[in-house]
Parts: sequence; C-alpha cells; structure tokens
Amino acid sequence: MTAQPTVTTFAGLHHRPGEPLLLPNAWDHASAAALAARGFPAIGTTSLAVAAAAGLPDGAGATREQTLRLALTLGSEPYLLSVDAEDGFSRDPDEVAAVARELWVMGVAGINLEDGLGPSDRLAAKVAVPGLFVNARTDTYWSGDGDERDTLRRLDAYQQAGADGVFVPGLTDPGRIAALVRRLDVPLNLLYSPGGPTVAQLAGLGVRRVSLGSLLYRRALGAAVDAVADIAAGRTPGGTTPTYAEVRALERSVSVSRSANSTG
Repeated sequence: MTAQPTVTTFAGLHHRPGEPLLLPNAWDHASAAALAARGFPAIGTTSLAVAAAAGLPDGAGATREQTLRLALTLGSEPYLLSVDAEDGFSRDPDEVAAVARELWVMGVAGINLEDGLGPSDRLAAKVAVPGLFVNARTDTYWSGDGDERDTLRRLDAYQQAGADGVFVPGLTDPGRIAALVRRLDVPLNLLYSPGGPTVAQLAGLGVRRVSLGSLLYRRALGAAVDAVADIAAGRTPGGTTPTYAEVRALERSVSVSRSANSTG
C-alpha cells in the first residue's frame, strides 16, 4: 500500500480544471473503506449520519465527541479525509481552533465549517492549523432565501480570512453558479442534488468540488428498509449486497492478544 498522500495533494484535488473533486461522504470505517476501494482518493464525513447514529440532533453542536472519535478512526487511513465539523461545535473561535488542532493531529486533511445564518468567526481553524484545508460553508441557500448579496458578502469575508475553498449547499441554478465561480478566487464546492446539474455539468460551470453530503447514508437507510419490506412481502431484495467475506475484507489489520490478562 502506498504512503498516505500529503495535505498538499488534497488541495491539489481542487485545482484540476474540468475535473472537480467528487467527494463521497462516509459514516463509519466500513463505508469509508468501501468508497476508497472504489478509487476515491478523498473521503468526507457527514454530520447527519454521525448525529443520527448516536440519536442526536444534527447541526446543534451535540456531536463533538462522536465526530472526533470517527476522525480518529479514519484519519490514519491511506485516503485523504475531510471532516464535517458543523460550526466547529462552538461560537468561541478558540474552541473551534482547538477542534482543528485535534483533527490535524489525527491525520485529517480538511475541515468543513458552516456559518448557519448568523455571523460567526470560523476561520480560527485556518489560523490555528495553516496546513489544514478549510472549506468555509455558508447556508444562505440551504437554510435561507438565497440572497445573492448576503452570499457574496459572506464568501468575500471567508476568502479574505484565508479560506482554502467555499461551500454553498442548496445552490443549483447554472447561471448563478457560473456567476459565482467568476467572482471567487478560491475553489467553489457545491452539494450534489439528484434533481440538479450533473457532475459533468458542474465541471463545465467551473465548480471544483462536488460533495455528496448525507445522500449515501440516506440511500443506505432507504435500501435497508426496502430490503426488509421485500423480504416481508416474499420478494427477493434487489440492489447490490456485499458478501460477508467482502465486508470482512474491509477490516483493518489489528493484532489482538486473547491472553493478555491470563495467568498462564
């Protein structure tokens, strides 16, 4: 297996004209390993899946412990990892910076930080860890009314503060996307929408990163429910089902001593 790619490689994945970084989002070791095995050089995490797995609300700053635990599990793997850290789990820039430092030590290459709809200082992470790729997210389209002036104001502030990329989930209009790309000096990240432009179309518009967010996790939940419904109805479940051996093959090589506590 080759050595873990460097952080500069992760930044480089955002600067390939006509070839945006397609970033699939995992929620545990097996999902990340399976995606990496399909050739994806970088994997992201999804805050919704982390929260849902623990029965906690998403976007409420309640999953700091679970997010860091997942990052610790995935950060030493040979693929590049970007962590969805909501808003940094704090309104205190020093605490956001502390999260960034912890992730960096774990081997994380990038962090995604959102601003919700209120003013916030998210770029403390970049100041604290200059090598960490900071993707600054604004929710003006995702949770707001898509006000263009407000969106540009926020993105300009992030660029000036040193963000490596900016993320505008919910934006799907081709004209607005192209105009925003022309305005930006850093890579634009958009959230893939099944009803929106394709990855190829987004590439043509100048988008440099396309995230899948919680889509794969939600599809996995849907597939599980559909499968049990098919079984209950006497039908054979459709779709792809990895074998037991294939899932076991995703395990990390771990040496476990069963006699560590024995007296023999």
